[in-house]
Amino acid sequence: MTDRGHQYDYPPVVDLSIAEEDLHSYEAAARHLNSGRFDIVSLQHEFGIFGGVDGDNILDLIDDLRRPLVTTMHTILSSPGLHQRYVTERIAGSSERVIVMSEKGAWMLAERYRVDPQKIDVIAHGIPDVPIVAPDIIKAKRGFIGRTVILTFGLLSPNKGIEVMIDAMPAVLKSYPDALYIVLGATHPNLLRTDGENYRTGLVGRVDKLGITSNVLFIDQFIERRDLLEYIAMCDLYVTPYLSEEQMTSGTLAYSFGLGRPIVSTPYWHATELLAGGRGELVPFGDSKATGDAITALLANPARCRAISQRNYSESRSMTWRCVGEQYVDVFADVLGGRTGRREARPAAALNAA
Repeated sequence: MTDRGHQYDYPPVVDLSIAEEDLHSYEAAARHLNSGRFDIVSLQHEFGIFGGVDGDNILDLIDDLRRPLVTTMHTILSSPGLHQRYVTERIAGSSERVIVMSEKGAWMLAERYRVDPQKIDVIAHGIPDVPIVAPDIIKAKRGFIGRTVILTFGLLSPNKGIEVMIDAMPAVLKSYPDALYIVLGATHPNLLRTDGENYRTGLVGRVDKLGITSNVLFIDQFIERRDLLEYIAMCDLYVTPYLSEEQMTSGTLAYSFGLGRPIVSTPYWHATELLAGGRGELVPFGDSKATGDAITALLANPARCRAISQRNYSESRSMTWRCVGEQYVDVFADVLGGRTGRREARPAAALNAA
């Protein structure tokens, strides 16, 4: 996808790009996919990627498609507008199978969007398959030795709740004056287009006002995969202070979980599911005091942090990209082989209880 007003130097592996607001571009993509070179189409759906009203331009491509479609739903809204519901149901209805990354997503598709449970598959968000590394090794390499590192990464936008974590830092610093909160990632391009850097500027001002400039570090850039994995590996604690429960999937949470980091998070849907049973600490939305208390308590209990780290790493091996890729291939093979129904498919009643 090429967003409005931009051009990208795509690598040779990219056959075709779609200009998000140009319907002819979607139609051309459908013709390209129908050309005979491809067996199946895997669509990654997220509101905000495709042009039109609620991304409905993608329906033009789907309507012209003559290849089986498998769609991965990255976002499923609990209270969609009429047109958002229409777009979601049209995409799901045109798909041979619909993949979601959580049991909550499967339940919502079946109950609220009337998608046949037999065509829904749950496949976790993928993670890199890398060993656990002692944080101090990476801290020494990156120049953070002697610091207690707390990390949040991802594209910066107001729904991430970074201000809540900043407000929690003074309480953390009372027990851990060496603590450093790293906010890693560039501003979301959509936000940058509409509001510029107002949100980031406001966060920096908040840090200044609290007098904690030496304890909060903003790294405003897109990070290469190797560097990203090192930042995660060196953090003593990972935090996702998101402000809304309607976060069906968080790649940042999955990555940190898969690298065995202790996690403090608000109870958005993905976190509630992934961190259940003591795999992390959940705190109320927008509650700086509870966030600070949870972080301080975890840091004060190294044995618990080690236990969480080892458990999360061990239990996440089925989420590695290789395993996830194999599960996708299984779904594609089912579709191409003419088989329908979810492997170990659960009836709607079971989904209701999920």
